Amino acid sequence: MLSVVIFLPLAAAALLVLPRLGRRAVLGIWIGAAAVDLALVLVMWLGYGSGIAHETRLRWIPSIGAGYHVGVDGLSLPLIAMTAVLFLLCAVYSVRETRRPRAYAALFLFLQTVCTGLFAALDLLLFFVFFDLSIVGMYFLIVGWGHGEARRSALQFFLYTFLGSLVLLLGFIGLFLAGGTFDMVELIQNPPAASALVLLAIGLGLAIKTPTVPVHTWLPPAHTDAPAAGSAILAGVLLKMGTYGLVRIAMPMMPQAWRAYAWVIIIVGVVSVLYGALAALAQENIKRLIAYTSVNHMGYIVLALGAAGLSSGASRAKDLAVTGAVTQMVSHGLLTGALFLLTGVLWDRARSYDAGRFGGIAANAPVFTALATVAAFGSLGLPGLSGFIAEFQIFIGVIGTGAIVAGALSILGILITAALFLRLLHRAFLGEPGELTGRMLEARPSEIAAVAPLLLLSLAIGIAPRWLLDLIEPASALVVSWVSR
Repeated sequence: MLSVVIFLPLAAAALLVLPRLGRRAVLGIWIGAAAVDLALVLVMWLGYGSGIAHETRLRWIPSIGAGYHVGVDGLSLPLIAMTAVLFLLCAVYSVRETRRPRAYAALFLFLQTVCTGLFAALDLLLFFVFFDLSIVGMYFLIVGWGHGEARRSALQFFLYTFLGSLVLLLGFIGLFLAGGTFDMVELIQNPPAASALVLLAIGLGLAIKTPTVPVHTWLPPAHTDAPAAGSAILAGVLLKMGTYGLVRIAMPMMPQAWRAYAWVIIIVGVVSVLYGALAALAQENIKRLIAYTSVNHMGYIVLALGAAGLSSGASRAKDLAVTGAVTQMVSHGLLTGALFLLTGVLWDRARSYDAGRFGGIAANAPVFTALATVAAFGSLGLPGLSGFIAEFQIFIGVIGTGAIVAGALSILGILITAALFLRLLHRAFLGEPGELTGRMLEARPSEIAAVAPLLLLSLAIGIAPRWLLDLIEPASALVVSWVSR
């Protein structure tokens, strides 16, 4: 079933080459394929027990021990489900897209296969193939349907992240030379004696994709100039490829190196938290502001994973840190996906992201304002929403491992994030009307139908998170035990 989930969107994309398909038929195929894919993922979730499930092994390049090896566990299944939800809602959001809808839908379906395949991959070479293909898909999405300086931003995105993928490939080759295989399960069971340079290469390649400071500079322009649904996928799904790679590959396959450089990873995480929050606070462009908050939120994840490698602290604290990090990946995908879709409404109406040119939007568009407010409060970690559950576990875990100063400094990021979102809500949605406020009409049904489920899922995790944590916690404990070997 897992391979069907991975390749169903690609098969639907192939259908779009049929001649005489009208726009409505294209959208029907796109939404239908994404809905069926989500239904299959839910079936996998409900039938999941423990360990690796829905595993498939096929020979690919036996001479180097590489194969088509896929499966799901408590780390990958939540991210695959989040991916399916976000792609379906982006399809719903895009029903009004009129510019080359066939190619637009095909690119999203292609990206859905690539993203799902990466989270399911249990072979390093397969992981790398999906990792690289995601760059290609997003590049064409920004170039073809972006705005502003889309070509320049897309080129910067491609060159930056492609360079990162080449460095990542060098790291994978190092793991292969040390371990004799590309199979992830075998490399985790028998971690190779890889050098610190291998961890550096893999860490740098994944850090660019995450992105962490100082290798984050491709992110703000790519987000600013991408179409709204593209930004939602870029922030909600593609950024998780870096953090997921840290949990799936770097930590369990190089436990000694991860423990040896745990403090370096923690420092990178803290710097990303504070820099991302402060840079967001200084932005006038709403989309750039949200982009920098992604750097901030990814910093929490890096910090938590670094803390799990410390020799001090109880294993329970490390379990909490890793569980919080994985929960944060899901939460950020939902909330930031919603925020970027809402910025698309601003651009659709007023062709601007400048917060200073708006004001009093709440009077014209109360539903749009309510959605933006919930998404903003969720992103700043308000109790009752998913961000609080994730960040609370991260802070307890990080401080419990002995990284007390790092944990305390990272909490400052929450304060700054709260300030910047409240400032944004005050300037753009409340107060006196701005020069563009008159153009802001209420959110359309398709826009509400795309954003509201993301916020409801965040609310469900925030109020009753056990259904998600029961899946993540055993896998997190296993990662901690691997790192402690």
